[in-house]
Amino acid sequence: MQHRSDVEAADALKQAYQQIRTEIGKVIVGQDEVVKFILISIFSNGHCLLVGVPGLAKTLLVQTVSQVLDLDFNRIQFTPDLMPSDIIGAEILGEDRNFKFIPGPVFSNIILADEINRTPPKTQAALLEAMQEKSVTAAGVTHKLAQPFFVLATQNPIEQEGTYPLPEAQLDRFMFKVSLDYPSFAEEVQVVRNTTSTLKQEVTKQLNAEQIIYFQQLVRNIPVADNVLEYAVKLVAKTRPGGEFAAPQVQRLLNWGAGPRASQYLILGAKCHAVLSGKYSPDIEDVQAVAKPILGHRIVRSYHAEAEGLSTDDIVAQLF
Repeated sequence: MQHRSDVEAADALKQAYQQIRTEIGKVIVGQDEVVKFILISIFSNGHCLLVGVPGLAKTLLVQTVSQVLDLDFNRIQFTPDLMPSDIIGAEILGEDRNFKFIPGPVFSNIILADEINRTPPKTQAALLEAMQEKSVTAAGVTHKLAQPFFVLATQNPIEQEGTYPLPEAQLDRFMFKVSLDYPSFAEEVQVVRNTTSTLKQEVTKQLNAEQIIYFQQLVRNIPVADNVLEYAVKLVAKTRPGGEFAAPQVQRLLNWGAGPRASQYLILGAKCHAVLSGKYSPDIEDVQAVAKPILGHRIVRSYHAEAEGLSTDDIVAQLF
């Protein structure tokens, strides 16, 4: 898949994005922001963490995305007794008396890590190594994962019993943390109508793995003006209490700020957001558009912020 120029390729990506949104909309009612951030994270070669109560079609959404993008899809249900080998695979003794590696479900393009906070840290870490390195090591041998590789993990925000919250360092591996809300009344009526009849919506495939890798490279090639780059880095620096650029309210509202990975993802996300909006270079508005789901899980609120009922999104919005 080759285009004569990056401008032509950017137009093709915007058109493909709109077609993908249309196809997903046949199955998924509403959740426009969530779909947008999932697609931005795929085209930016990142990963996404979805937080929402049961029954909000998180699994169906990921299945639909994998169908529209013509990618291999595996779902891993995380449970307290899940072992790392259940995810990455294991060495077994074959009939020829030699050990051979049997790949686990992580060897796929799209992984749905359902309820990732239900499994112990040892197993969480096995998946997160694959996310970062795009490879897994078993019995001293490194196995490369298929490309593109995208993890969409889900968490239930209600139940805390029997869960193992992801440590901050592991949360940092996710480009976005997106909260799913309840559908509106009209949307829920539409959902119930669609899911309680024999009507079955078929989606058509829009992009294959090779095209997605091409567009991921295109996003990295998009130029960024120095003032936008500096704005993104300064926005992250504002979240760090005691830092040179710390915002006045941050000293009181935050215990910890975001690290350098947040700055990298802000720029990548802004580049992708700009192209999907029909622009050829990101501006400050594009950085702000992706800032909340990128910074929200990378900052730690203080007692004051929790007592005042301020969410991480509220605090990030104060820094624009």
